[in-house]
Amino acid sequence: MLERSLKSAGRRWLACAFFGSFILIASGCSSYQYPHALRPEPQRLHLSEAPFFAQQEYQCGPAALAMLLAWNGHDVFLPQLEGQVYSPELQGSLQPSIVAAARRQGYLAYPLSGWSELVAELKGGQPVMILQNLGLSWYPRWHYAVVIGYDQGEKRVRLHSGVYPGMEMSMGVFERTWRRADYWGLVVVPPSVLPSSATEIAYLTAVVGLERARQFSAATTAYLTATKAWPDSFVAWIGAGNSSYQAGDTATAIRSFRQAAALRPDDGIPLNNLALVLAQAGRRTEALAVIDQAIAQGGDRQEVFRQTRQKIVADSAPIN
Repeated sequence: MLERSLKSAGRRWLACAFFGSFILIASGCSSYQYPHALRPEPQRLHLSEAPFFAQQEYQCGPAALAMLLAWNGHDVFLPQLEGQVYSPELQGSLQPSIVAAARRQGYLAYPLSGWSELVAELKGGQPVMILQNLGLSWYPRWHYAVVIGYDQGEKRVRLHSGVYPGMEMSMGVFERTWRRADYWGLVVVPPSVLPSSATEIAYLTAVVGLERARQFSAATTAYLTATKAWPDSFVAWIGAGNSSYQAGDTATAIRSFRQAAALRPDDGIPLNNLALVLAQAGRRTEALAVIDQAIAQGGDRQEVFRQTRQKIVADSAPIN
């Protein structure tokens, strides 16, 4: 019955084209075997309050992103998102454009891949945007949808898709169409929220994207969120220092660089940055003591550290 409903709605869904560059994996089996490793707990889950935005033709990307933003309390103006995400030339939306649009709003865009990560996010209360190929491996018809639940007993997945809120799809059909898109998924969360499936490297990589979008306050919050999960993460503390400095938060920058220096006492980089921030805060005596400590450590960055000292003495200390 589901397969028939898919066919009847197919023309509208399949119009949401996506012309990205993918390694497509064709379905090699006629029946779906639910792997033991993919059995989630609880047996069923449904984010019944997940908001729904019906897509216009070709515009499933902006609509799916709008649902994730609205779920997190963002006041969504869909035409604005369409302008940032949708490409009239391609008649579709590229994944990097979707990620970039989320970052422009100050949200962390965290990519995921695979069923276990998807379930972890649903259990953590986050709907997940996924990409499907509703056509064939050799004739793709790309479509974005938002997963809002599943029922393992009935082997169904629940999605907001196209013009259909809470649509049910068999796990077999879902797995095949998602697999053809290389299991691409995305959660969008405020920078104070750690995705349930987050790993340290993947999360910090996502935070770097906020910095590149010049969302420095959001990046600072995200880096500090990382330090709660991974308190010994040198990269997280350095990132918090750099982004907070860019955001004009000197106190957080000083605290973050001090923590990074404590984690790696033989690394002069956090001492160099700490000295620059202290100098700009008017604490030149303290700054000189810190940069002299970095110089005394030796290493291959001596010239950089000496230049920093000269800047501090000259009372001109922009951070590198």
